[in-house]
Amino acid sequence: MSKRLIVLLAGVTAIAAIAAGCGSSDDDSDATALTKQQFIAQADAICKKGNTEINEGFESFAEENDLPKNQEPNKEQGTELVETVIVPSVQAQSEGIRSLEPPEGDEEEISAMLESLDEGIEEAEDDPEALFDSKSDPFGPANEKAKQYGLKVCGEE
Repeated sequence: MSKRLIVLLAGVTAIAAIAAGCGSSDDDSDATALTKQQFIAQADAICKKGNTEINEGFESFAEENDLPKNQEPNKEQGTELVETVIVPSVQAQSEGIRSLEPPEGDEEEISAMLESLDEGIEEAEDDPEALFDSKSDPFGPANEKAKQYGLKVCGEE
C-alpha cells in the first residue's frame, strides 16, 4: 500500500473522530463537560483506534485481493475500500467522539469540526474516488479544524 494512501486513510480517520466531538447534553443530563485536554486525549484515543482499524481493514483487503504491498488499488477496489472500510470507520469514530461532552465554551468550534466532517463523509459516500485524487480531499477541511483545535492524532494527514 502506498505511503500516500496510508496517510490519507489516517487523515480520514482522524477527521471523523474530530467531527464527532460535539455531543448533545439533552439526552445525557449526567454528562460532565470535559476539559480541553481531556477532550483532546479522549478524541485522539478514538482516532488512534480508528486508524488502526482502517489500516487493518486495508491489509485484510489487500491480502484477500492479492494486492501487492506497494501497489495502490484500482478504481473499483478503491471504491470498495472507501465504502466498506473508510466510511464505516469514520462514522464509528464520529459517533464515539459525539458521545464526549465538549469543553465549556468550545461547543461552536467543535460543532464546526463536526459539520465539516459530516460534509466529508457525504462527499466520500457520493464520490469514493475523491479520496484517491491528489487534488481533492473530502476530509481536508475537517482535518485542518482538528489540528487548529489541538488534536494530534485526529486531523493528522
